[in-house]
Amino acid sequence: MIAIKTEQLTYTYSQGTPFEKTAVDHIDLEIEQGEFVGVIGHTGSGKSTLIQHFNGLLKPSFGRVLINGTDLWAPDTNIRDYRFKVGLVFQYPEYQLFEETVFKDIAFGPTNMGMNPEQIKESVYQACHFVGLKEKYLEKSPFELSGGQKRRVAIAGVLAMNPDILILDEPTAGLDPKGRERILGQIKEYHRARHTTVLLVSHSMEDIAKYARKVLVINQSKVAMYDDVAKVFSRAQEITEMGLSVPQITRVFMQLRERGFDVNESVYTMDYAKQEILRLLAEKGV
Repeated sequence: MIAIKTEQLTYTYSQGTPFEKTAVDHIDLEIEQGEFVGVIGHTGSGKSTLIQHFNGLLKPSFGRVLINGTDLWAPDTNIRDYRFKVGLVFQYPEYQLFEETVFKDIAFGPTNMGMNPEQIKESVYQACHFVGLKEKYLEKSPFELSGGQKRRVAIAGVLAMNPDILILDEPTAGLDPKGRERILGQIKEYHRARHTTVLLVSHSMEDIAKYARKVLVINQSKVAMYDDVAKVFSRAQEITEMGLSVPQITRVFMQLRERGFDVNESVYTMDYAKQEILRLLAEKGV
């Protein structure tokens, strides 16, 4: 089943003015239900504009957006319902915390969905479990927490709505490496447990390579690539020419290839690199 489909999706800012700019240009895209997609593109490529169409924050200038087969902007579509089905976590989501307790902040979405108190409580506790937030924090003010804890509260607030599709725009920005790995690991576990469709926007190629199954590359307002992680990073030269980086380990293996070593230059994780080096050593009888 197709979770997200766009047909000739186009969005133009400041249309009809001297400042007119097309941020998304005739994009045709299909993302299968249950996929974990990494979204990459340089600043200004259109990736953030694109993902804001998936829960109706932006209305297309031209074309259509279909979520689970439903046109978001069809006259008979209740777009409010789809804003609960498609959870969007913005960059630095902790800036959106506002309630007096952590529990109330996480419960805000489920309450607006019309859940009863028992359902709300269950959703809040399940969301806390997925983001690794201890129950002892629920009655605290969110503003008493550390930066990483606030980030988990904000993400839990989206997870508590049990969305069909989870979109995260740079969810680990500003966190230290340990905090980043903890949050991304928890998102991966949520994906594995719920089979939710996940889109992760990130500038870290290492994170995309480690956690995603597919990669969507946006360049100059269009889809440049959409394929399995290995196939996308095998086109490392093209990605570099777009002004993007590739995982550091991929660059190492590209250089090994240039120096005459018979290695696969599309290596993109440390585990893959280890297997490739052991294969090469075995072939040489080492």
